[in-house]
Amino acid sequence: MTLVPAQFVRLTPGLKPTVSVIPCQFNPTEYTLTKAAQTAELAIPGLDSPLLQFVRGQAGTLTADLFFDSTDGGTGEGATAVTRRTDLVYELVKIDPATHAPPVCDFTWGGQDFPGSHIDYHYGDQTLQGHFRCIVESVRQRFTMFNPSGVPLRATLSVSLREYATLLEQIKQLKLQSADHTHTHVVANGDTLTRIAASVYGDPRQWRFIADANAIDDPLALVPGALLVVPPVS
Repeated sequence: MTLVPAQFVRLTPGLKPTVSVIPCQFNPTEYTLTKAAQTAELAIPGLDSPLLQFVRGQAGTLTADLFFDSTDGGTGEGATAVTRRTDLVYELVKIDPATHAPPVCDFTWGGQDFPGSHIDYHYGDQTLQGHFRCIVESVRQRFTMFNPSGVPLRATLSVSLREYATLLEQIKQLKLQSADHTHTHVVANGDTLTRIAASVYGDPRQWRFIADANAIDDPLALVPGALLVVPPVS
């Protein structure tokens, strides 16, 4: 059976653009995925418990311990430092001079069976799609073996990854459909207000609600990629 390595795929350019894939030397023995929804309590006098109001989703996190070892090249004088491998992961939390931020990465292992890849189609495109797109939030390095000269030969890196998605990506993933809630629509090529109204409200004649909510004077002059507020129809 072929060993499939866990790896980081760097998605933004950096100081070393030729290093785009960083394989984990050994696959982790476990990792933890966390996802939460933030709610607020609405206190109503006389009720046994407060009402809960959904506020927003929270970014998912993934934590794992990654093991690195360079003793296969010997442990005496001239031994290869394990930092040659661990520094590649440590770089992922450093600010990239080209983008002024740490790079966006995909953490992959397990392909289409990665947790969250089989979310029901009812939830739009909110699946993890075989990878965890993230910013490396923290890297804790613990060196546990050295040669007589003090060269580190073995290390465990505890990494914390935070889910990353742009505004447009999140809107496309949600695919909100309810006509009685305000939601948003990203204008595609060929979109018109009547077409959007027909899709959301089931009635193309309701296009004026969208035009008024977005202060649109010319309903035919929609810009592809623009973000429109689609209000509920009372």
